[in-house]
Amino acid sequence: MFEAAEYIGIIAFAMSGFFVAARNKLDLLGVLVATFLTALGGGIMRDIAVDKLPFTFSHDYPALIVIVVMLLMILFKFHKRNSIENRWLFMLSDSIGLISFSITGALIALEYNFNLTGVLAMAFVTAVGGGIARDVIINEVPFVLKTGFYGIISLLVGLILYIFEMFDLITFASITIVFFAALTLRIIAYHKKWAIPLR
Repeated sequence: MFEAAEYIGIIAFAMSGFFVAARNKLDLLGVLVATFLTALGGGIMRDIAVDKLPFTFSHDYPALIVIVVMLLMILFKFHKRNSIENRWLFMLSDSIGLISFSITGALIALEYNFNLTGVLAMAFVTAVGGGIARDVIINEVPFVLKTGFYGIISLLVGLILYIFEMFDLITFASITIVFFAALTLRIIAYHKKWAIPLR
């Protein structure tokens, strides 16, 4: 369950990281750094927070997945397409990554018996930590700070899984339902331009 969500998140965030790098016209090294940070940064932060050897450092698959995704994106010349053409695919890949990593962050927190605050924090950091690191190094305001409902979805996933754990309802089926419900909510929020107003 954990590994499936982890790999889905890595693939999805590798794609979204590539799109951001291409939009900012980074060179090959810049694309590599941005893609790796987006795909793997949040998971590394999550594992360090629980004093665990990061999944990325103990398994070869995460790095291989990122490299393969990046090579495929270059092969199909996604870096030469303008941002309008990539917008839908970027939103979808980023949303899938957001939700997948929110799930893995919450599951790790529950495994280590974190309270509600800990579960929410781990879901959030795992989901957006890599993206924040990426945006900081390319001198952009982090995406999560500009789109209010983006981070809220991560917190909702953490809250729901915490409640499920209280009633012993965490199964592959329940997590799958949470995944698709959160993805649907994210797509609706994107199209409706939902945000948390400042005032």
